[in-house]
Amino acid sequence: QVQLVESGGGLVEPGDSLKLSCAASGRSFSTLIMAWFRQAPGKEREFVSYIGKSGATTDHADSVKGRFTISRDNAKNTVDLQMNNLKPEDTAVYYCAARTGHLLATSWDDYNYRGQGTEVTVSA
Repeated sequence: QVQLVESGGGLVEPGDSLKLSCAASGRSFSTLIMAWFRQAPGKEREFVSYIGKSGATTDHADSVKGRFTISRDNAKNTVDLQMNNLKPEDTAVYYCAARTGHLLATSWDDYNYRGQGTEVTVSA
């Protein structure tokens, strides 16, 4: 089993930056592909970013490319999501997710392990 705990959410203004962190425990972290998803009020959960096991491979949803950066620290068992130039449409609950295997997936259903989420609100 893998336990994932997100932190770093909050209320910010448009244009601000925020960094989310996810701490993992219970399994060798370097064997996990990590990802962030989000769910805005009244909308379906959507893919945000993933990062491969070594950190060399990343991808981001088009809606956040150029503004969000995912990174990981295998020594600390953490994955971060640096979010810059936040917009009101980034308001959502952000979830950390992990999967075993080799598929760099963008579907929530492909991730074995999920965190409880951290809320991000972008509002003036």
